[in-house]
Amino acid sequence: MKYNPYTKSGPKVSEIGFGAWQLGNASSWSPMSDSEAIYLVHKAIDEGINFFDTAPNYASGNSERLLGEAIATKDRSKLVINTKFGHDAKDSHTDFSSSRIRSSLEGSLRRLKTDYVDSIILHSPERKYLNDRDNDHYEIFETLKKEGKILAYGASLDHSSDMIELIENTKSTVIAAFFNILHQDSRKAFELALKKDVRIIAKIPLDSGWLSGKYNQNSSFTGIRSRWSKADIINRAHLIDELRALPAENQTMSQMAIAFCASYPAIATVIPGCVNTDQLTMNINSVQIPMDEISIKRLESFYENKVRDLNLPW
Repeated sequence: MKYNPYTKSGPKVSEIGFGAWQLGNASSWSPMSDSEAIYLVHKAIDEGINFFDTAPNYASGNSERLLGEAIATKDRSKLVINTKFGHDAKDSHTDFSSSRIRSSLEGSLRRLKTDYVDSIILHSPERKYLNDRDNDHYEIFETLKKEGKILAYGASLDHSSDMIELIENTKSTVIAAFFNILHQDSRKAFELALKKDVRIIAKIPLDSGWLSGKYNQNSSFTGIRSRWSKADIINRAHLIDELRALPAENQTMSQMAIAFCASYPAIATVIPGCVNTDQLTMNINSVQIPMDEISIKRLESFYENKVRDLNLPW
């Protein structure tokens, strides 16, 4: 496992991280028992993963709770935890009021059974929150850094323009960026992020399952994935059909997708989810052989020529 810089005072992070939305989340995934969730986290740590991404509203707080139980027996100093602010743990109510930052963080710390998180990020905020002129959020984050309750802060964002706004107008050093083969707009902010020492977490690397290759134009969806219209499904299915021929020998589409994200120096870690050890192993094996420059350029051209103008919804 390769490890990359993340915070100035914390450990480096594994290039494959652990997206923890699925822990305790029976509404969006097949039910997983608490013992199965804890075992999966332990297995990830045993395999070299040390970066874990969670949020107060993931499974109404259960993601943080289970992650906290899992790491309670591990060396906390070697682990890196990123959580979020803006969505309430009880009902996912969205509220970015700065007066709630401290209480939200304290709730996360209780559930995680730790006295600090390595980073906390605004959870998909509106653009108006991405500067320190009109918002005192970043002053509060700086205070929490001085208190040792966080090591870094930033935001979870979907577009390069928002990433640039945050980087240029705050002291943020962490961004969770929506980035995968079918959504490459964030790439336009990578150079600036590198220049300013902002570390990027590549979120949704499998495009909510599409880049696993398991969906087609006849697939139907429930829960959060029901957001796609029939036209969205058909557009994505056609793109996936074209991508099926591109993975290298002995490589799945999922592994190609993860390796693509991990190939960029600006990206500190990629956070695919997993619900079992087979998926966990597949995620880790994705980066055993770094993606070559020709393959990277081919996938960039695929996006520029066939995907970008479709404006696919997330």
